[in-house]
Amino acid sequence: MPDETRVAALKEILAAKPDDAFARYALGLEYSGSGETDAALAEFRQLLAAHPDYTNGYFMAAQALAQAERTEEARAMLRHGIDCARRTRNQHALSEMEGMLDELDRA
Repeated sequence: MPDETRVAALKEILAAKPDDAFARYALGLEYSGSGETDAALAEFRQLLAAHPDYTNGYFMAAQALAQAERTEEARAMLRHGIDCARRTRNQHALSEMEGMLDELDRA
């Protein structure tokens, strides 16, 4: 179960500023950390629709999908994230996502 105090605070921020990328990302993390995959993915998808260069959103969405054993969806999300990391020249994120994709491909 997510921390309801944090969820409420993040929702309050998003009610005032729906395009707040960090608040949307943090809400996705709250849901993901408590195993609420569908709620997490809804937040990450909304984040990425509004902010397609928010590279960490792809990575965390892929992790949530992998934890839920939705491996093909995780691979697809990683491919989008890798494209984003290359486009934004985010070498650290690129390396992490390529590594995760390699792990999923070996499994």
